[in-house]
Amino acid sequence: MAGQEPEDKKQGFKLLGIIDVEKTPCSRDAILHGAGASVVVGLVHFLATSRVKRSFDVGMAGYILTTLGSWFYCRYNNAKLRVQQKMIQDGIKNKVLYEGTSYDPKHKARDQ
Repeated sequence: MAGQEPEDKKQGFKLLGIIDVEKTPCSRDAILHGAGASVVVGLVHFLATSRVKRSFDVGMAGYILTTLGSWFYCRYNNAKLRVQQKMIQDGIKNKVLYEGTSYDPKHKARDQ
């Protein structure tokens, strides 16, 4: 029909209408880790103190801290992995490029 969108175009879940959780790396895992931590921290605080509002606040703080910590840890590891992959790709490219020439490190080692 004229007003319907195509079936193959998916709408991702947008957090606060800004971040598309499906397309942003590490966002899904960070949100799930934060949600789990907030439930555990809030419940433990409630069982220890029986203060509902304070337990909710502690749970929200646990959510924010765990989500941000998980997000930054995952993004740091992804950046480190990309740098390693780039170094390996450059090394393979240089090996193919210089193999059999006078710039080949193996060729220099055999001459000496």
